Amino acid sequence: MKIILSIILAFTFNFAATVQEEIWWKGETLLTFFDKHNISKDVYFKLSKTDKELCSEIYAGVAFQIMYDNKNMLEQVLIPISEEMQIHIFKNEKNEFTLDMIPIEFQEVRQAISIPIKNSPYQDIVTTTGNKALANEFIIAFKKSVNFKRLRKDDLVSIVFKQKIRSGKYFGTPEILGASVQIRKKIHYIFQNPDDKRYYNEKAKSLTSFLLRVPLRYTRISSKFTLKRFHPILKRYRAHLGTDFAAPTGRKVHATADGKIIHKGRKGGYGKTIMIRHKNGLKSLYAHLNSYNSKIRVGQYVKQGQYIGRVGTTGRSTGPHLHFGLYKNGRAIDPQKMISVTKTTLVGKKKKDFLKIVKSVESELKNSKTTNIMKIEKFEMSYKL
Repeated sequence: MKIILSIILAFTFNFAATVQEEIWWKGETLLTFFDKHNISKDVYFKLSKTDKELCSEIYAGVAFQIMYDNKNMLEQVLIPISEEMQIHIFKNEKNEFTLDMIPIEFQEVRQAISIPIKNSPYQDIVTTTGNKALANEFIIAFKKSVNFKRLRKDDLVSIVFKQKIRSGKYFGTPEILGASVQIRKKIHYIFQNPDDKRYYNEKAKSLTSFLLRVPLRYTRISSKFTLKRFHPILKRYRAHLGTDFAAPTGRKVHATADGKIIHKGRKGGYGKTIMIRHKNGLKSLYAHLNSYNSKIRVGQYVKQGQYIGRVGTTGRSTGPHLHFGLYKNGRAIDPQKMISVTKTTLVGKKKKDFLKIVKSVESELKNSKTTNIMKIEKFEMSYKL
């Protein structure tokens, strides 16, 4: 039974139930977690193919919540698998554990901040805001357009961004709407285009040049990326954090871009899987493989288009296909929106609409002050548990 935190707190006072936050350790799987807490593995084996795949999305280092009763017995668990969805393990009316996928409840804040440089953009952003994810995203956004080595003390960085707040903390990857760097009195700008989530300068010229390729010759797209959708018939939330390409067993799969192999092996419902880390905070996942290229190994660098494996139907799969996942700074994103990204300049109505956004965000950047930095600790979250 799903209830909000306020009700949980009532249980805490009345029945000495406790809610703890823990970290998902590297190497932990849902099945090993079940063993540790005496939960029947049938809870997992009875899941649908899609939900078993989603259980494979649990990543090391994620903070999750556990509620224990007054006898220190596990009652409920919430494990995030993306910025939108989480695994909910709870006892049903028969006092038996069951598992469901539910949305993550969060607040979202929009902030405009300016920070004078004392050491470096990364260090000063972290020191001022305590937000490492924001510092990372800022550095990545300006990587190709600004030489930070030319910064001097008291040069200014300004950022307008949105970010989720969960349990009184920054949650997930910040979305930089616009940013500027003042270097020796010259201001350099970037602005996000909401249509494609790419960065452009104030003249509507793209600053994103990273190129992805389709990883195989496919017959059709059998399932598209879905971050969060309520199924009107099943009366539950569904998610599909990738694109499924239907193709015959044995067809070659290729790396979508240059990168380093960080996983080669079985991964829960995904079966035989390869994961590659790329530049710009991107990571790609290739699941349900029939076999691997025997010449590749974890830690090896591969080139775009290099053969890495073959299509199969391992794991929870009803037919041969490639499940292709793409992640930016740990956040699942739609692969089809990122494939074949090249430098472009907006024209026509798209340029006109973008320049309206530029004018508004630029005004926020110019008016931002260090006093605009919000103390996130004052937020209290109401999240489902």
